[in-house]
Amino acid sequence: MTAIAAVLLVGCGSGGGDDETASADASNGSDGASEPVNLIFGTGGTSGSYYPIGGALKGVFEASDAVDNVQVVSTGASVQNINNIEDGTNQIALVMSDVAYDAINGQNQFEDREADIKTIAGLYPNVVQIVATAESGIESVADMEGKRIGVGKVGSGVEASAKKVLEAAGMTYDDLGQVSHTGYADSVTQMGNGNLDAAFFTSGVPNSSITGLMQNTDVNFVEVDGETASSLLEKYPYYEKYEIPANAPERYDLANAVNTVAIRNILIVPGSMDAAVSEELASRLYDYLGTDKVSVGALKGFDRSTMDQDLVVPLADGAKTFYESNGGSEGAGDQSDASASDDGDDSA
Repeated sequence: MTAIAAVLLVGCGSGGGDDETASADASNGSDGASEPVNLIFGTGGTSGSYYPIGGALKGVFEASDAVDNVQVVSTGASVQNINNIEDGTNQIALVMSDVAYDAINGQNQFEDREADIKTIAGLYPNVVQIVATAESGIESVADMEGKRIGVGKVGSGVEASAKKVLEAAGMTYDDLGQVSHTGYADSVTQMGNGNLDAAFFTSGVPNSSITGLMQNTDVNFVEVDGETASSLLEKYPYYEKYEIPANAPERYDLANAVNTVAIRNILIVPGSMDAAVSEELASRLYDYLGTDKVSVGALKGFDRSTMDQDLVVPLADGAKTFYESNGGSEGAGDQSDASASDDGDDSA
C-alpha cells in the first residue's frame, strides 16, 4: 500500500484509513506514476444520480494501468465531497459548479479557506426547474410573491438556486407567503395535496418526481428568462442558459419549450494529483462516453466534446494535456439534456 500511496497526491492528509490513497513524492507527475493508485470516489445519496455514476465509472477507471482500485462511497454530495478532497478522505468526486466556484474563491460555505481542487471533466447540467400548480396562477418568478413555495432542503443546492433566482427577480423569502424546506418527494406530495403552490427542482431532465406530479396534477413550468436570467448569468458565472424542449416525450412532452438556467456538474480531484493519473482519468472517461456501454442516463445526454469547456474550476494538468493533445472537441451528440432524475438532491 505504501508504494501505491506514494504516487497520487502531495499534502492531501491521512483522514481516510487504510484504503485511502495518501500523499507522497509526486509533486508534478513529471516522472509518471510508477505504481497504480487507489481512489476513493465521493458521490452523493444512493437515490440520486451521483452514486450510480460513480458505480459506472469505477470499472472505467480501474481498466487503466494507472489505477488499481476505485472505492465508490455515498456522501452528502458537493459540499462534503470538496471537504473530503481537501482533507484527503476522497481523491475524486462529483460536485456542482456553483459549490466548486465558492470553494476555490473561499466564499459562502468555504469562507476564508480556498479549496485546492481541479477539474477532470465537465459533465451534464443540473437544470433549475420551477413547477407550479395550474390553479396557483403562477406563470413567472414575480408571480410567486405571496405564494407557498418549496425551496428545497436547508443548505441544499436546490435551496441555493432558489435563493439566487428570487434575488435575480428582486425578491427574498420575505416576499413569499410561505417558505417550505421540502425535498423533491415532499414538495410533490404537498403540491398534490394543495398545500404548496410551486416548488424548485434543480436536477437533470426529466426529474421523475416532476413526471409523477404531472400524472395527477395540472402544472405550469415557470420560466427563468428575461432580466431575471440576465442578472443570474452576469453575477454568477456558473449559470448557463438552458431550454427544456417542446414535444419531447422523454422530457415531459411539453406543448411549449421552457427557457430556464442550469448549473453544470463537474468531476474534480485534488490540485496535487499526479499529472499522469489525471490525464488517464480524462482519457478513460472521454473514450467511455463515446461507446454504447454508457448505462447511466445522466451521462448519455450531453456532448463529450464540451468536457473541457466553460469550466469555473481549472483543469488538472494532466487532463488539460489530454484535451489539448486530442482536440477535446471531437465527440458528438446533443449537449442539451441529461436524461436522468436527480431525486436524491445530490446538489447539496
